[in-house]
Amino acid sequence: MKAIDRSVFYDSDTPLGDVVLSSRVRLARNITGYPFVNRAAPDQLTEVMHRVQSSQLGSVFEHGTRWVNLQSSDVSDRGMLFERNLISKPFSEGTHPRCVALSADGCASIMVNEEDHLRAQIYAGGFKLHALVGSMTQLDRSLERSLEFAFHPRFGYLTACPTNLGTGIRMSVMLHLPALRILDELEKMRRAAKELKLAVRGLHGEGSDAHAELFQISNQITLGRSEEDLLEEFAGVIVPRFVEYERQARQRMLETDALETTDRAHRALGVLRSARILTLEAAFKYLSRLRVGVALGIIDSVAMSTVNRLLLEVQPAHLARIRSIPASAADDDRAARATHVRATLDG
Repeated sequence: MKAIDRSVFYDSDTPLGDVVLSSRVRLARNITGYPFVNRAAPDQLTEVMHRVQSSQLGSVFEHGTRWVNLQSSDVSDRGMLFERNLISKPFSEGTHPRCVALSADGCASIMVNEEDHLRAQIYAGGFKLHALVGSMTQLDRSLERSLEFAFHPRFGYLTACPTNLGTGIRMSVMLHLPALRILDELEKMRRAAKELKLAVRGLHGEGSDAHAELFQISNQITLGRSEEDLLEEFAGVIVPRFVEYERQARQRMLETDALETTDRAHRALGVLRSARILTLEAAFKYLSRLRVGVALGIIDSVAMSTVNRLLLEVQPAHLARIRSIPASAADDDRAARATHVRATLDG
């Protein structure tokens, strides 16, 4: 796999970047004439792969496309793609015929034979949903010039999961919500999300945990809604509302116990700069606390982009590649993780 692009996912230099770590737009499509993936035979899935790869899909990404066959790819490559959220865990661990198209800049992917025949995703660091929706619209038009997708006049694009019917588009943001957790207000956030018909998931999507207080929030209903309406509501109203919840919680932390809030951030930086052993759980914990300190101006010696980058690089597959250690040992190599964090913070 090519060298890691450290700027694509975690550049949070955007208006809401203190809370919004990254943005994603995902599109679900199925090719006419083939059963859904969970109903298709292996030879049909192989045919879908060949059909997609022989289409004009190779030119849909502006700077070129690279194909990875998941059945023959290296476990470390699959691990890195999963940690970057370019592929899902079931897709990574599956045994059926499947592949993924990757953009040269590392910010987009098209999974072939995931839950749907095609699952396209475009990512960006910070809050950039408007730009991503525009890019996805162009990508969708390019795909439709080469492939005929299953479409119903009433229900829109047909998908394996009913919640994706209609436009088939999902918009999501990765939110850093440590203050809501510290003040024990996460349940209030979850109730608000449920009322707004949003999906709340962990760092790596469905079924994953909210490591480092990172939560992925996305729209859950696409049927009967246009992309413009979804974008206006989600990006213009919902995301700013959740950002404001977290910002208000951070201010309350400062107002009620400024000394403890300040100590928590400096203590996290001290541990990260001096630790010789770091588990993944501990790294996430202290990086989350450090990130709050940077956002509140308590810590001014570390850039936000550095903390964001480390949240990616302390994960097992990335750590193995960066530190040149076996992928199977990366999660247990606590010393390598601590060494990398120290070197990055002191660099």
